[in-house]
Amino acid sequence: MALSGQVARCLRHELLQQSKQAAPRIARRTFVSQTPRCSSYERSSKAFRQQARSFTRSTRCAASQADVAPNAKAYIESGAIAGAQNLVDVKKVLVIGSGGLSIGQAGEFDYSGSQALKALKEAGVQSVLINPNIATIQTAHVLADEVYYLPVTPEYVTYVIEKEKPDGVFLSFGGQTALNLGVKMDEMGIWERYGVKVLGTSIQTLKTSEDRDLFSKALHEINIPIAESIAVGTVDDALAAAESVGYPIIVRAAYALGGLGSGFAENAEELRNLSARSLTLSSQILVEKSLKGWKEAEYEVVRDASDNCITVCNMENFDPLGVHTGDSIVVSPSQTLSDEEYHMLRTAAIKIVRHLGVVGECNVQYALQPDGLDYRVIEVNARLSRSSALASKATGYPLAYTAAKIGLGHTLPELPNAVTRTTTANFEPSLDYIVTKIPRWDLSKFQNVNRNIGSAMKSVGEVMAIGRTFEESFQKAIRQVDPKYHGLQGDKFDDLDEVLRNPTDRRWLAVGQAMLHEGYTVDRVHELSKIDKWFLYKIQNIVDCTHELEDIGSLFGVKKELMMKAKKLGFSDRQIAKAVNSTEDEVRARRKHFGVKPFVKKIDTLAAEFPADTNYLYTTYNATTHDIEFNDHGIVVLGSGVYRIGSSVEFDWCAVNATLSLKALGKKTAMINYNPETYSTDFDVADRLYFEELSYERVMDIYELESATGVVVSVGGQLPQNIALKLQETGKAKVLGTDPKDIDKAEDRQQFSQILDSIGVDQPAWKELTSYSEAQKFANEVGYPVLVRPSYVLSGAAMTVIRTEDELEEKLLAASDVSPDHPVVITKFISGAQEIDVDAVAANGKLLVHAVSEHIENAGVHSGDASLVLPPASLSERTIDRVKEIAEKVAKAWKITGPFNMQIISAEDPKGGENLLKVIECNLRASRSFPFVSKVLGTNFIDVATRALLDKEVPEPVDLMKMKKDYLAVKVPQFSWTRLAGADPYLGVEMSSTGEMACFGKDLVEAYWTAMQSTMNFRLPQPGEGLLFGGDTETADLGAIVDYLNPLGYKMFAANEEVKQHLESQSKDGSVKVEVIEFPKEDKRALREVFEKYDIRGVFNLAKRRASSMVDEDYVMRRNAVDFGVPLFMEPKTAVLFAQCMSEKLPKKEGIPSEVRRWSDFIGGKPL
Repeated sequence: MALSGQVARCLRHELLQQSKQAAPRIARRTFVSQTPRCSSYERSSKAFRQQARSFTRSTRCAASQADVAPNAKAYIESGAIAGAQNLVDVKKVLVIGSGGLSIGQAGEFDYSGSQALKALKEAGVQSVLINPNIATIQTAHVLADEVYYLPVTPEYVTYVIEKEKPDGVFLSFGGQTALNLGVKMDEMGIWERYGVKVLGTSIQTLKTSEDRDLFSKALHEINIPIAESIAVGTVDDALAAAESVGYPIIVRAAYALGGLGSGFAENAEELRNLSARSLTLSSQILVEKSLKGWKEAEYEVVRDASDNCITVCNMENFDPLGVHTGDSIVVSPSQTLSDEEYHMLRTAAIKIVRHLGVVGECNVQYALQPDGLDYRVIEVNARLSRSSALASKATGYPLAYTAAKIGLGHTLPELPNAVTRTTTANFEPSLDYIVTKIPRWDLSKFQNVNRNIGSAMKSVGEVMAIGRTFEESFQKAIRQVDPKYHGLQGDKFDDLDEVLRNPTDRRWLAVGQAMLHEGYTVDRVHELSKIDKWFLYKIQNIVDCTHELEDIGSLFGVKKELMMKAKKLGFSDRQIAKAVNSTEDEVRARRKHFGVKPFVKKIDTLAAEFPADTNYLYTTYNATTHDIEFNDHGIVVLGSGVYRIGSSVEFDWCAVNATLSLKALGKKTAMINYNPETYSTDFDVADRLYFEELSYERVMDIYELESATGVVVSVGGQLPQNIALKLQETGKAKVLGTDPKDIDKAEDRQQFSQILDSIGVDQPAWKELTSYSEAQKFANEVGYPVLVRPSYVLSGAAMTVIRTEDELEEKLLAASDVSPDHPVVITKFISGAQEIDVDAVAANGKLLVHAVSEHIENAGVHSGDASLVLPPASLSERTIDRVKEIAEKVAKAWKITGPFNMQIISAEDPKGGENLLKVIECNLRASRSFPFVSKVLGTNFIDVATRALLDKEVPEPVDLMKMKKDYLAVKVPQFSWTRLAGADPYLGVEMSSTGEMACFGKDLVEAYWTAMQSTMNFRLPQPGEGLLFGGDTETADLGAIVDYLNPLGYKMFAANEEVKQHLESQSKDGSVKVEVIEFPKEDKRALREVFEKYDIRGVFNLAKRRASSMVDEDYVMRRNAVDFGVPLFMEPKTAVLFAQCMSEKLPKKEGIPSEVRRWSDFIGGKPL
C-alpha cells in the first residue's frame, strides 16, 4: 500500500478500533528523550487518518467507554513526543533472506525477515526480497513487493541490484548468510558503486563484531573483559597460541554461524586436528582459554540512531558454558543471577552496544563466574539471531519489527509498543511468567554421528514453553520436544556419570535418570554436570511429587490437593496416570470432577502493570482467574510444533495460510503452536495465539474453554494427525475436513492396501509381519531388495532398504524396536524406478486442484531429500493424465475433504506394456511440497483446502497441469552434513535434509543450475581446478559426467586405479586423462594436504550403497569433501545433471543471465 511520502512519514498505527475517548490518560511508563512539540500527526488530514493501515486488528473492541484504557494513538496525538524527525530517505529496499534452512540457521529468519517486510510495507517503501527458500512465508507477495528465488551470493545479488536499482538494503534479517554477503559486497565496493545505503547497523560495526581482533580491541577500549583469544590463520600458529594461553582451549571460527568449526581441545594433538578442520571453513580462527563450567547468560539489546538503548530480555542457560547456546536449555528471565549480577551484565551490555554503534537489535553473550562477580563477554551478534526470535516470543516485544523501524530512521520513544498498544517501544518488558526453551536434535537419523554436544550447534529446532513456575514450564517443554516424553523421565545409559560430565543430546534424560531412578542427590548431579543447584532443586520437586504419586499407586488415593500440586508442577494427565497405574482419560475425568482446570493468561510484556489488550496466551494451573473472556467460538488451527527433520517451515506456511484464509472467510481463529522460530506464533496472525502443547490434553482444554466450532488438523504435518482420531472420538471435538476414521484407514497399511485393491490402483507387493521367520519367507518370495518399515512414521523414520538375508536379520531386530504396538511392514523395493509426487485438494471426495511433480533422483531417495521438478520435464502427457485418474479415485475412496499428498512410482512393465504406476504412500494432510507447488503454479492450494474444509466459497475444479507453462522450477534439498561430525553424506529412504530451496528457469538445466548454487556455502568449481572421482564403476554415470566436464579443462583425479581405468575407457573420444593420487584414509590432516596439493574443488562420488566402515574409501571421500567445504555430488542422476549444467553454462557469458527474473514475471502476476 504505497502512501505518499509525507503521509508515510507520519504514519501512526491506529492500534485500537477508533474509540471516542475523552481526554485520554497518558501511559505512565515512558521515557521521553525529546522535547514535546506539536506532532505532525495532529496536523495531518482526517482523510489520511482513515487510510492509515491498522497494524493489527484487535480481537475485541476497545474497553468500555467508562474506563478507557490508554492507547498509543491518543498518547502520540497528545504531543508528548516528537514525530519522526530523521527518517532515512529510501524508496526501494533490498531484503536479503537466509536461504535454505540448515542447522544453526532455521525458521527464525523467516520470522524476522517477514517482520522487516511488514515494517517496510507500513512505511510505504517498496521491498525486493532475494531468498531461494520457497517454503517460507516471507517469499510471497502478501509481504514482499517483488521476490527473486535466486542464490544469496554477491554475483546474483549484484544482478538483482542492476535490474531493480534499490537505494537501501537490510542485512540483519537473513542470518549469517546475509551478514557475510553484506560484508563481502562492501569489500568489493558494490554497495557504494550502485548507491545502495546499508540500513541499520553499519558494515563497520558488523565487521567489528565478527572479526575477533577488532572486537577484542573495541572492548578493551571500554574496559570490558572478554575471553582472551589469539586470532591465527595456520595450524602452527594455533599451537603456538595455545602454549601462551594455556590448555584447555576453545577454538572458534570467525564469520561462522552457530559455532560452526569450533570445539574444545585438552592437548596439542586434539588442537592440531580441530584447527585443521576449522581452517577449511574459515580463514581465521580464534584460540582462547576455555571457561567450561561457568554460567552462560545473554541479553537482547535494542538501540536507535539517537542513542536510546534498552535491554529487552535476558536469558540464562540451564547448561553451563561449553554447550553452544543453540544446543542449551535456556530459561528467561534469568533465575539464578543476583540483582547485582543482573545489573552488572545489563550495564555492560548497553555500554558495549553503544560503543560498537549498533543501530537496531543486538545480542550479547556472557560467561559468568559461578561463585563470584567475574565475567567475560563471549560474543556479540549485531544482527537478529535465533535468540532474538526466542526473546521476541518470550517477552512479546517484536524485536525484528522494531529493528526494521529503527533501520528506517525511527526512534524508540516514537514507536508504539505493538503488544500493549498503550505505551511506547522505549520500555523494558517485565515478565510474570517463566519461559523454557529446549532444543530438538535428530541425531539418531544419522549413521556414525558423534552425539556429544559442545561449542558447535547440532540441533535442528527448538520449543518454548510458558509457565508460572520453572517446574511447570520445564515439563511442558519436555513434552513439546517429542510426544513420546510424558514429562521429566529417565532413559537407559551405559555410563550415566559420563553423560552427566560430558553432555550429549540426551543430557536432560540423564539428569532425570539420575534423580528419578538412581537416587542421585542434587549435590552429586551438580558435581558431575556443573548445572546450577537452583535448577536441580526444582527438578527434585518434580521427583518428590512423582514418588508421592507412585507411593499412593491408585487414582482413587489421589486427593484434590495432590492433583492440584502435580498440575502446578507441570504434570500431564498421562504422566499422573503412569505414576498411579491409571489411564489418561480416567485422570482427566477425576481432575475435572475436582474442578482442577487450567487458567488462560495473557503475555502483556508489562507484568500486568498496565492494562494491555493482547491475544498472546498461555495456560497455567498457577493462577486463580482467566485473563480473557471466551466469546469468539472460533476455529482452532493446530500448528506444526517443533522443527525437525521431516517437518519444518513448509508446515508453518500451511498453518499460517489456513489461518489467513479462515480470517478472510469471516471466521475467528485460535492458533496452537509452541515453536518460537515461526511466523505462526506471531501475535498478529491468528485472532488468538495459544503458545501451548499440541497434546490431546491441552488441545481439548483449549477447545472446551473456547467452545470452539471446529479444529483443523490437516495443515500442521504429522503431530496434529496423530491426535485427530482421539479428538473426535474421545473429546467429541468437531474435526474439519476428512474424517479422522478415514485418515486412520490411510495410515494403517492393511486398510490402505485393501482400499487401493478395491478401486483398482496398483501398489508394490507387501506384507505385514510379526516374526522374523515370516519376513524371511516373504523376502525370498518377492526377491531382494525389500523395504522394511514400521507403521505410523513421518519422514521415513526407521525405514531401511534390505539387500541380503543377513541384513534382514540384523535390521528387523532394530526396526521392531521402534513401535512395539505396530508390526513391521515389508515391501518389494523396485530399483531404478522413477518417483512422482502428487499434491492435491479435494472436497467431499471430488478433486479440486492437483500438482504432479517428478523426482530427478530414482525411487529409493526419500521424497524430502529428492529434487522435485514442476511442471515435470520428462513425464509424458499420458502419464500425467493417468496420475490424475489415480488422484481422483483416491479422493473418492477416502471421501477426502481438504489437502492430501501421494507418492507414486513409475516402473517399466516386464511384459512390455505401459509403465506401471504404483502408489507407495498417501497422506491425508498437507505435505512439505504444498508451498512449492502453490508458488510455482500460482494457485494457493491451502486457500482452496480451507474453503473445502468450511464448505464455503469452494472453487470449481480446475486442471492446472493442462495449462502450459514457459518455465519450470526445481526444488533441491539443503543438507547440514558439515554440522554432523562423522555422519555419512549418503541418500537413502531415511530423510536427512534440513531445508529446501527452489529456483525457476526456462528449462531444467537453467533452474537446476541456479538451485544448486543456492545451497549453503556452495562454491562452483572453476575450469582448470581439480575434481576427484570415486564410487561405482558398474554404471555409465561417472563416464557421462567426465564427458560433460572434460572439454572445460578440469584436472581429473581418482583415488584408485579401477576408477581411473573406468573413466578413461568410458569416455567418448578417449581424450580423458585421469591421475591416481595418494589417498590417506585415516589421517585427516594428510588428506587435507592432498586436497590442497591437487587443488581439489569438487568431488563426484557415486557409491552403490552406504559405507559399512569408517575407513571405507568412498565414505572417507564423501565425509571429507563435506568437512573441507568442497561441493559433493553423491547421487547419480543429479550429479550427471549438474555436470550437464556446467558444460552448458561455463565459461559464463557476459551480461545478466536469463534466470535472473522476478517471480511475478515467471508466473505472470501476483496471485499469492
